[in-house]
Amino acid sequence: MKTILITGATSGIGKATAGLLATQENTLVLCGRRAERLQELSDALSSKTRVHTLCFDVRDRNQVLEQINSLPEDLKQIDVLINNAGNAHGLDFIQDGSLDDWDAMMDGNVKGLLYVTKAVLPGMIAARQGHIINIGSIAAKEVYPRGNVYCASKHAVDALTSAMRQDLLEYGIKVSAIHPGLVNTEFSTVRFKGDTDRADAVYQGMTPLVADDIAEIIAFAISRPRHVNLADLLVLPLDQAGATLVKRKE
Repeated sequence: MKTILITGATSGIGKATAGLLATQENTLVLCGRRAERLQELSDALSSKTRVHTLCFDVRDRNQVLEQINSLPEDLKQIDVLINNAGNAHGLDFIQDGSLDDWDAMMDGNVKGLLYVTKAVLPGMIAARQGHIINIGSIAAKEVYPRGNVYCASKHAVDALTSAMRQDLLEYGIKVSAIHPGLVNTEFSTVRFKGDTDRADAVYQGMTPLVADDIAEIIAFAISRPRHVNLADLLVLPLDQAGATLVKRKE
């Protein structure tokens, strides 16, 4: 049985991953900003496994450290950290971009990932084992028009994943990145600030991935033998061949 901490657990890929891992004899530490959603998720999964929730915003380093340090003694040793929290905000040319959107993406996608990893790593280093899975994006591999700061944040996740893998090599800690293409979650609704018509258009005429597809891959990566690390994985729907190359039905 593994103790698995998931950030951004209340929606999308994080929620799907929590649901799947709850059926596989894991103890879950589920983290998110929305207390009501965390409670609903805990209530839904507690009949399947032990669930502990932490309510914090990954962008607030004090909250991150306080909440993770508050874990009960028997949960302080995290075996698997899934850095899933993060979002895109806006789709503007660089000259038109919102500074608030830029801060939200860099603070959540990059600094938040660093804060949570920093809080969890001491236990993994002491145990000389563990697994960090960073959820990236095809935007970590390709820059696309108007993607500027979001792409930069995910390129940073890609670079940090490689750097972590190198720095933690001597401690026997696995570091993986899973980079999804188009996944139909709340992602686009958040990016377009609640404009559901614009969000729905992102997936129109094609079959995107769904959160369960990525959850299954995360579970597979965790289940590999200790000597096997799925270091870097790009996952696309059949209808997508690049960040902006998508086959759509007429």
